[in-house]
Amino acid sequence: MTAPSPFAWVLYDGACGFCSRWVPYWKKTLAKRGFGIASLQEPWIIESLAARGISAENLLDDLRILVAETGEVIPGSDAYRFAFRRIWWARPLYLLSVTPGLRRLFDRGYQTFAENRYRVSKACRIPVSPPLPPASTPRE
Repeated sequence: MTAPSPFAWVLYDGACGFCSRWVPYWKKTLAKRGFGIASLQEPWIIESLAARGISAENLLDDLRILVAETGEVIPGSDAYRFAFRRIWWARPLYLLSVTPGLRRLFDRGYQTFAENRYRVSKACRIPVSPPLPPASTPRE
């Protein structure tokens, strides 16, 4: 029996030390909720996102979620909200992240971290993790 295809993919910057540790750390938790994980640098991801209008120069701007069935691409802090809503113990984080006032703070915190993730990785001496085996492409 084969595992079902993920309903969505969490896409992260595989060249970022923090990202390449953080996202794979949550792989089992995400898989239980139907998520797969893949590096934004994987050829099938680059091709898939390019087909959806995301240029190579903007590819690594944000963590993203690619919804397999619809092809929707959810970037940045909204990607976290999308995942938080689907993990029962993270729902309080989702509720806080959509509360007026706190939403803006959450978005700004995410954006600040995303813009400085390489500096954080360097300052914390987090090397890039060895790449995971390429994720299998979603079934068409």
